[in-house]
Amino acid sequence: MIEFLLEPLQFGFMQRALLVSLAAGLVCAVLSCWVTLIGWSLLGDAVSHAVLPGVVLAYVLGMPFSVGAFLFGGLAVGLIAGVRSTTRLKGDAAIGVVFTGLFALGLVLVSRIPSQVDLNHILFGNVLGVTDFDIAQVLIIAAAVLAVAVLKRRDLTLYAFDPTHAHAVGISPRRVSALLLTMLALTVVVALQAVGVVLVTAMLITPGATAFLLTKRFPKMLLTAAVLSVLCAITGTYLSFHIDTSTGGMIVVCQAALFALVYLLAPTQGVIPRALRRRTLIADRTTAGTGAPVS
Repeated sequence: MIEFLLEPLQFGFMQRALLVSLAAGLVCAVLSCWVTLIGWSLLGDAVSHAVLPGVVLAYVLGMPFSVGAFLFGGLAVGLIAGVRSTTRLKGDAAIGVVFTGLFALGLVLVSRIPSQVDLNHILFGNVLGVTDFDIAQVLIIAAAVLAVAVLKRRDLTLYAFDPTHAHAVGISPRRVSALLLTMLALTVVVALQAVGVVLVTAMLITPGATAFLLTKRFPKMLLTAAVLSVLCAITGTYLSFHIDTSTGGMIVVCQAALFALVYLLAPTQGVIPRALRRRTLIADRTTAGTGAPVS
C-alpha cells in the first residue's frame, strides 16, 4: 500500500497532475452545490462546451487558453440570455441552440488547423502535461473563485433558495446571477486543464448531486461535496497511473461510481433503504390489519 501511494509521487508530472486535479475538484465541487440547487446543470453543460472555439483561437494566437475560454464562456451566457429575452423560446431550447452552435464552431476550427491544436487535449484534458504556468493560472483562478464563494456564500445561497426573498431584503438577483455565471465560466477554465471540455460538466454536477442525497443542510452539503470531490480526484489520479488510463476520465468515473453508491445506499435518500422502509411499513400495516400483535 505504501508503494502504491508513493510511487506516483516520484514523478514530477504526477505531482503536477495531482495538484491541478485537487484544485479543479475542489472549486467544481463548491460551485456544483449552487448549480444543483438552482437547476443550472444544463447551463453548466452549455458553458463548458461553448468555450471550445475560444480555446482553439487562444492556441492559434499564442495566448493563454484561459483567456479564450473565459471570453467565449461569457459570450455563451450573453447569447443564451439574449435569445431567451427576445424570443418565446424556453430556456432549455436557447441553451441547446447556443452551446451546440459554438461547440460545432470549435470543431470546425480544429478541423481547419489540426497542426496547431491537439483535439484530444482540448476535449479530454491533458493534466499530465501541464506546465508551471498552467498550474499557476489554475491555482490563481481557483483561489479567486473560492474566495468569492466564501465572501458571498449567504447571498448566493439565498438566491438559490428564494430569489424573491433575496430581492425583498435588498439583494439584486440579477447581480447575484451575473456573479454566479462569471464564477461558473472561471470554474470551467480551471477544470478544462484536468478533464477537458467533454467531462467538465460531470465535475460541475456530480459532486453537488451526490452531496444533495446525503444531507439536507446546505453548509454540510458544501463540505460533503468538497470532501468527496477531493477524494475522487486523488483516487482517480492514482488509479490512472497504476492502470494506465486517462486521468480526467478516471476522476469522473470515480465520481460517477460514488454517486451510484450513494444513490443506492444513502441512509435517507438511497433507493435500497427507502425500499426496505416501505416494505417494513407495508408488513406492519398488514400485521396490524389482521389483528396480530405488532412488535
